[in-house]
Amino acid sequence: MKKIYLIRHGETYYNQLGLVQGSGIDSDLNELGWQQAKAFYQAYKNVAFDKIYTSTLKRTHQTVWDFIVKGTPWQQLAGLNEMGWGHREGRSITPHDDYEYQQILTAWRNGEMHIRPEGGESPLDVLERQKVALQHILENDDENTILICMHGRAMRIFLCLLLDIPLKDMDTFPHSNTCLYMLNYTIDGNFVLELANDTSHLIGIKKEIMLTVERP
Repeated sequence: MKKIYLIRHGETYYNQLGLVQGSGIDSDLNELGWQQAKAFYQAYKNVAFDKIYTSTLKRTHQTVWDFIVKGTPWQQLAGLNEMGWGHREGRSITPHDDYEYQQILTAWRNGEMHIRPEGGESPLDVLERQKVALQHILENDDENTILICMHGRAMRIFLCLLLDIPLKDMDTFPHSNTCLYMLNYTIDGNFVLELANDTSHLIGIKKEIMLTVERP
């Protein structure tokens, strides 16, 4: 049996400004993001994690850095990287961009998982690399309590993979910076969701800028 603590990275300046990051933007945490990372560490520092997995992007490393420097084994997996958003990455969102984004979301919700943003990845593309990453994680029998830090849209796809839910329903999984999903992997080979989008560890942290529109 495995227990997985799955978190999204802390806030970055791109999050703060409402800019799309994707897998092509290797951004740092901002001041609030570091506070969120510290708050998560304080809440879960006594959990005996056997292994930490992150994407190859530094905003995930930074979010769990206190656990890493404490000596918890850590591995980066490119399969956990954020979805590639192509030409949208790093840009201010124009009305035309927003219209295209809504059209893509509608297509995905209708089950058209092959649809890609221009120059980017489709949910199916992300799912295939996540399957490889998950297989690697599950093969390590000595790792029973695992901390995984990844990204918003990629996390939604990963949760569909873990819980065997159709990708078209991925938007049913809300997320915010350093939110926690907790899952148990049982002996019958199924994941069970124990905790969803939990941010109780962030109580007391003042968020100076609230994004009114959730972005990937």
